[in-house]
Amino acid sequence: GRVRRLARRLGADICHGHLGPACKAVAEVRGAARVATLHVGYKAHHHARQDGLICVNRSQAQQLQDFEGAVSVIHNWAPERAPAPLSLCLRRELGLRPDQLLVGSVGRLHPSKGMDLLIQAFQAEAPDDAALVILGEGKEREALQRLCGGDSRIHLLGYRAQVDAALQSLDLFVSASREEAFPLAILEAMRAGLPILSTATQGPQEMLAGQPATLVPVGDVAALGRALRERLQALRPQPGQAVDRQRVDYCLSAYERPQAVARVIAFYRDVLSRRAKAPGAQPQLQGRAAHV
Repeated sequence: GRVRRLARRLGADICHGHLGPACKAVAEVRGAARVATLHVGYKAHHHARQDGLICVNRSQAQQLQDFEGAVSVIHNWAPERAPAPLSLCLRRELGLRPDQLLVGSVGRLHPSKGMDLLIQAFQAEAPDDAALVILGEGKEREALQRLCGGDSRIHLLGYRAQVDAALQSLDLFVSASREEAFPLAILEAMRAGLPILSTATQGPQEMLAGQPATLVPVGDVAALGRALRERLQALRPQPGQAVDRQRVDYCLSAYERPQAVARVIAFYRDVLSRRAKAPGAQPQLQGRAAHV
């Protein structure tokens, strides 16, 4: 009821919800158009009563045949780069030699992110002198620490605010997720020009199609390990030489913030127009959009 009262007090034309609880609350709003973004996936009890749905990848849109409202595919965009302290360097923090390869991943320590799969694949196939760093926090921390079994090559560094700066120290970015609609971590890795190895979840399949990246089956530790070994072998420097960190040139034009914002605003107008033309439509409120 709180979101419904807030929308009424603001005189909102549109209420836009993100993630399950917010979308469920927005569905109860009356008088304003209701829009939701499918950051994870469609759930009828959250999304069926919305006037419009924004999908973050094309696969989501193709699965909405029974939804009667407006639908648009609008990709997320990477957060703005935060100023980084000059002293931030993961390689220096970990005491790595110039010739040692550093593999990294960023995400919540949650089963959906597959950090356990990454740890197993790394332990099985990575060179003895390679290192793995995982940035993120969550309920799986203790279980992942146990899984590491005291392996000194693996470092769970917890939450880090300066992700862009941390990525500059990596030689390979890995996403071992079991499910992903549109992973911002991969988009940040693309922006950093890192070689990328990812499981073929919904979002990465679309984001990395035609890009110089490697996709492996979801949940397949053996396949992930083999691909990890091959990528590291290709990156491995000659004896006595430092790692050559040549960055990868990804096409990022589909993920620019100004274009995405313009498409969201155009979608709002489309939803309002559809409501105005619907049989028995009530006059629209002349308020302002409220982002709930």
